[in-house]
Amino acid sequence: MVEQSTPVSSVGHFATWEPLLRILLAGDTERSAGRSARVGGRIGRHGCSLRRQRRGRMAPADRAVVEQMQGVLARGGVEEVAFRAEVRPTGRTTLTLVWPCPAVEAAFNCLDLGVLVLVEGSLPEPWRRLPDPVPGVVPAPSVDLHVLERTLREHLPDSVGATEEEIVSAEARLGVPLPDELKVLYRVARARRRDRGDDHEARARADSALGFELRALDELYSVEPVARLPHWGSAAKTAVSTPPDAVVQHLAGSPGWIVFGGGGDELAVDLTPGPRGHVGQVILVDHEQSIGAHLVADSLTDLVLNRVREERRVHLGDQRPLVAEAGSTQAVEAAAHPALEVLSIREGDGAPVSLGPVTGLPRLRTLGAAPGTLADPLEIARFAGLEFLELGPQDWRVLLDAGAVPRTLMAAAVGGRADQDALKTTVANELLALWGRPRITRTLLEGDLGPVT
Repeated sequence: MVEQSTPVSSVGHFATWEPLLRILLAGDTERSAGRSARVGGRIGRHGCSLRRQRRGRMAPADRAVVEQMQGVLARGGVEEVAFRAEVRPTGRTTLTLVWPCPAVEAAFNCLDLGVLVLVEGSLPEPWRRLPDPVPGVVPAPSVDLHVLERTLREHLPDSVGATEEEIVSAEARLGVPLPDELKVLYRVARARRRDRGDDHEARARADSALGFELRALDELYSVEPVARLPHWGSAAKTAVSTPPDAVVQHLAGSPGWIVFGGGGDELAVDLTPGPRGHVGQVILVDHEQSIGAHLVADSLTDLVLNRVREERRVHLGDQRPLVAEAGSTQAVEAAAHPALEVLSIREGDGAPVSLGPVTGLPRLRTLGAAPGTLADPLEIARFAGLEFLELGPQDWRVLLDAGAVPRTLMAAAVGGRADQDALKTTVANELLALWGRPRITRTLLEGDLGPVT
């Protein structure tokens, strides 16, 4: 554990936090029963995630306290801080402030430590995956360049088209050749804002005529997987595959997904389709999803003529899951197969679980085990390709003491109970040290909130 002894402005004083702690303790039943109450969360200049004793909407007066605390952070130059408080029945309180660390990704649960990113800039495997080559895919039969151009000119009679030099420049910037349909579209309308000047109604008419918001030629871009990455921990527990009947490859992004339209969601031409798709088909990349895209039309011709359709899949029968959860050695054995990527060990019948049945699986990259569930944590040392590992602090302690932490890891998490905060931070900093990453710093404050009234 790395302690920070010098407070950051008034943020590091117990009295500064006292009003916030009191509103979080409202409705406290723990101390009334003779137990310690635990509250905490994360608070930043522009938002917060708080764990309170009383559920429901926050009263305006309480919200004002939160805003006051956010002002203190702003004046102290602190972007965000995590905090955890243990309040004993007598009122004696231990407040832990955990300062932002560039090697830690904040957790969804405001009291969790977060994910340790051991390799800077690393991505979980599904977000690193490139599109598979699919021999034999061709443009859709509905592609008709002459009909497309005629329809576009009818819809956009006053538009300024792109030159061949501008199209070549866009292709060079993107690193891929544009499909013929997209070239036709931009030869009719390059969609630059300066071409319309201040005529906002012209842009609205064009978008209405097309049925979508058209991006300028020099604003085309490919969908980058990193832009869709959710929380590292949840992403590491995700597995994706593209079945043989897929029209669109199940990916986070592709250099062949060229976004040409849309607002929040993105319309793209797909140059890397699935086995049953077409080169140049139009797909929708949903901003609320972090993996995959949906077929909109077989071609840009179909889209402009409003011949859209839904993606249809053929059921190919049951396939063994790539993600499994188990609570016993027998369940681990039942889940084991060569394609398994993610395994979570939950609390089961109480008997320790052996990882022997999954040792040596070629694609197992993520392993999580609830504290106290493993028969022998050192079995983990036999896994050759782990990227993400989540264990309780005692199991991590076994690996650390034996020098058996897998060096293939890109990220890790230290689970455990809320009252193990100090132990979890100590273990986390030892893991960060193994990779030469910045450490977590904490400030411990003591105060007295008084007994339950």
